[in-house]
Amino acid sequence: MAEVLSQSQIDALLNSLQNSEEETVEDKPKQSEPEYRKYDFFSPKKYTKDKLKMLRSVYDNYARIFASQINGLFRVASEVEVVGVEEQRYYEFSNALNENDIIALVQTELVDHSSNPPIIYHIDPILMSSMIDHMLGGTGTVDMTVDMSYTYTEIELALYEKIIKYPISITSDVWGGYLDLKVEFDGVEENPSMFQEISVDETVVIIMLTINMGGVSGIMNICIPGTLMSNIFEIIDKTKHIANKNGIEVKGNRDDIMESIRESKMDVMAQLGIAQLNLDDVYNLHVGDVIDLNKPQNSLVSLYVEGQPWFNGQLGVHHKNMAVKIEDRILESKEEAAG
Repeated sequence: MAEVLSQSQIDALLNSLQNSEEETVEDKPKQSEPEYRKYDFFSPKKYTKDKLKMLRSVYDNYARIFASQINGLFRVASEVEVVGVEEQRYYEFSNALNENDIIALVQTELVDHSSNPPIIYHIDPILMSSMIDHMLGGTGTVDMTVDMSYTYTEIELALYEKIIKYPISITSDVWGGYLDLKVEFDGVEENPSMFQEISVDETVVIIMLTINMGGVSGIMNICIPGTLMSNIFEIIDKTKHIANKNGIEVKGNRDDIMESIRESKMDVMAQLGIAQLNLDDVYNLHVGDVIDLNKPQNSLVSLYVEGQPWFNGQLGVHHKNMAVKIEDRILESKEEAAG
C-alpha cells in the first residue's frame, strides 16, 4: 500500500519547492534599466544640435589660431582644444567662479546695430600665472599653486589685460565666414559676482577650451549671452534665406580668399629657349652676335607665372607689341602625356 503523507510533510514539501523557485529567480542576472536624461521643462533648450555643432566648428578654428598665437607670443609649444559647447543658465556659470577670479568683458557690434550684452572671457588663474611668468621672461613651468584667495597685483592685472586682448582679437576673424562681427575689449571685472549686465536666468552658451602650454594645463571659458547668440543666428539665417531666394550662392572661404587676392600683381615671363655656353664664349660676346637656342623657328614658348611654368604659347605681335598667344596649360599637357 502506498505511503500516505501527513499534512506536515505536505507543507514541508511545498515550502521546499517555493524556496527553490525563489533561488532560481535570484540567480538570474538583473537587466539594467535604461538611463534617461532628465529634461527641465521650466527652462527648455533654445538652440538645436545643428547650431551648437556650427559653434563648435567656429571655435575649433579659433583654437587652431589661438595655439599659433601662443607659440609666437610665448615661444613655447602649446595645444588648444575645444572640449565642450554647452547651453546653460548664467547663474550656473557665475556660481562656478571664485570671488577673486578675473573676467574680461568684450563689447560686440553686429550689422543690425542691435544692443547686446558683452561676451565674457575667463582663463584659469594657474594658466594665466604661467602666461604672465612667460611674459616676464620666466620659464612658466614652476610648480604654481594659486590659492583661491589670491588676488592679482596691479602689474599682473596690467599684464592680464595685455594677454587677454590676443584671444579677443581673433574673434572677428573666425566669425568672418558667417557674418561681420566687430569686437572691442571693454575692460576687466575683478569681482564676477558684481557683474550684472547679464540676467542670472538668461540662457548663455559656454565654450570650454583646454590649453596645454609647456606642461601647464588650464581651462579657458568663453561665455556668449543668449541675446547675442539669437541675434547672430537670426542674421545668419536671414543671409542664407535672401541668398537662396535670389539664387545666389553664399560665399565660402575659398571665394573670400580669391576676392581678396584678385587685384594682386604677378610677374609673367615668356621663355624663348635655353642655351648653354661656356664662360669663354660668354666673355667674348659682342653686340650683333647670334645665340642658337636649338629650337625650331615656330616652336612654342613657355610662359612662367611667378617663376612657375603654367602655359605654352605662340610668339607673335599684338598692336605692334610682342605678345604670346596661349595654346595650352603645361600641367594639362603633362597629364595627357602621362595618360
